Amino acid sequence: MNRRLPILLLSAALALAPNLAQAQQPANIGQVLSTLTDQPATHTGFIFDRSMLQVAQSLLESNGMDAQHAAAAIHSIAVDSYHYPQPAFYTPEAFSGIVATYRAAGWKHLVNAHQTPANSAQPRAPITDLWLHFTGADIDGVTVLTRASRDMNIIQLACDLRPLDLLHLSGHFGIPKVDPNAVMVPAPEGR
Repeated sequence: MNRRLPILLLSAALALAPNLAQAQQPANIGQVLSTLTDQPATHTGFIFDRSMLQVAQSLLESNGMDAQHAAAAIHSIAVDSYHYPQPAFYTPEAFSGIVATYRAAGWKHLVNAHQTPANSAQPRAPITDLWLHFTGADIDGVTVLTRASRDMNIIQLACDLRPLDLLHLSGHFGIPKVDPNAVMVPAPEGR
């Protein structure tokens, strides 16, 4: 079984490559994300491609998405998790670079309106940033970045979703559950 894992992961990555292009992820976002903190991290990542997600179709259907839309809504999900040995300091300049990179690629940035600058650099409570890329009224790409004292997670979806579908997906596939107390608003200029 362990010998098949690298082949399976390579196959998933190759199958995912065309789907991530649909979401128009910024070209150098991986490099920019690697400079976000003041220390190295252990990294774990996985990718669900279209065929893997079809297996999970019943879960989507049970959460309110109609059967035909559920099968076609998500093309791929990539999850990257980083764990830091000590509480991390998230460099504000590096985060500004992430925001600028997504903005230049046409993504819309949403943030929690109740977030403070002090908590952004050294979080005592988890922080969630959400980027959406639209084709017309539909969302074709979603990136969720959650940062905490010792952990950072990046979830990227290549999709064809209606905005309401995001609520149905929260809490599944590594996508954070929508915090009912969070007020997500468009990010202010420069943030």
